[in-house]
Amino acid sequence: MSAPTRPTSPLTLALLTAAGSDSSAGTEVVGGSYARQNITLAAASGGATSNTNLVSFVDMPACTVVAVAIYENGGGRIWHGTLTASKTVNAGDTFQVAIGDLDITLG
Repeated sequence: MSAPTRPTSPLTLALLTAAGSDSSAGTEVVGGSYARQNITLAAASGGATSNTNLVSFVDMPACTVVAVAIYENGGGRIWHGTLTASKTVNAGDTFQVAIGDLDITLG
């Protein structure tokens, strides 16, 4: 068995309108000026990490964001999870993830 490799940067955050699973990517937001945004993560401690940068998605389409996914450079999905509470976004809104608000725990 080979050793795990570190994901290739930059990492990008995707917003989902239907949550994915380990075998399905879910449904990514489309429309408006939506595009995946770069995200940086703190060094893991005790199997947990969080984002160290403000992540902003500007000029969003009208949608309800229920989950997120993180992709490595080259497009491979490395993590997915549902939001604690879904967020309805109006057309033209900005959706932001504040520093430290995306908590990831690996177990």
